[in-house]
Amino acid sequence: MTKKKGSLLSYRPDIKVVDATIRDGGLVNDFQFSEDFIRDLYRTNVEAGVDYMEFGYKASKDIFNEREFGPWKFCDEDAIRNIVGDNDTDMKIAVMADVGRCNFKRDIINRADSAIDLVRIATYIHTIPAAIEMIEHCHNLGYETTVNIMAISTAKEAEISEALDLISKSPVNGIYIVDSYGSMFMEQIDELADKYLAMAEEYDKFVGIHAHNNQQLAFANTITALTRGVSYLDATVSGMGRGAGNCASEQLLGFLKNPKYNIIPILKFLEKHIEPLKKSGVVWGYNVPYLLTGQMNQHPRTAIEATKESRTDYLNFLLELNDKD
Repeated sequence: MTKKKGSLLSYRPDIKVVDATIRDGGLVNDFQFSEDFIRDLYRTNVEAGVDYMEFGYKASKDIFNEREFGPWKFCDEDAIRNIVGDNDTDMKIAVMADVGRCNFKRDIINRADSAIDLVRIATYIHTIPAAIEMIEHCHNLGYETTVNIMAISTAKEAEISEALDLISKSPVNGIYIVDSYGSMFMEQIDELADKYLAMAEEYDKFVGIHAHNNQQLAFANTITALTRGVSYLDATVSGMGRGAGNCASEQLLGFLKNPKYNIIPILKFLEKHIEPLKKSGVVWGYNVPYLLTGQMNQHPRTAIEATKESRTDYLNFLLELNDKD
């Protein structure tokens, strides 16, 4: 059994905070953020001591219509450079590339010519071979890489073991636990973290966590993973993200004891940008339909529709979910 690492009065220098507000939050508003929002979030994260800022997806324009999304669905180099310039800061820049939704050989350029430092490759268990091809390609271009295995709560233990074995033998830098459905409890996080860490430490990888808040456990699950030895922690300002959202930056930075992290810039950003965004009608965060899909370990798409329709017939919604089993 892995022992807990660190204490409430200490900090681990290996901890890295990854801001995913634009990428996961962009799923709420089709990436239609104002330029002021993006510029201010970049400055906020730098001032707050955040280690990585994920700008969005490297989605293929052959698959997704540019007119239907903001620029952070595609993260063209010029769009990122317009915000960060040469990024003369301590914070690194990340993007996510989805297996099957990214023309990575065309759209991901050599690291030496890019403002991007880290490519996070999102995959399901059944697309691991394609993910490894992307890892190797991005690694050869000079990028840091992670692999984010989505919907891990639906995978069988033998599948997880095989996937970790294959990924650990690749040149990937880190492997992420991803609670896509917000269905997992802290005990399950303990078990998965130990499993990931055992494989990762053997091959000199790090482990990260990306949690969703369907059962209001995103923050709890994140710090639970931290205590096991997980070191890369995803968060979003105000928990902004698909459906029930994510671990909130203000919660995480308020918890971490490393003096490099500063919650004050985050609070200012909340006042200036997040509250007006909510008042404009952009919706995310915990509600009963998200709770129920989390409890049922189901994709939140039905809860997203129920939220759009302002449904409050919760019992009928639960019965509909039961019919899907």
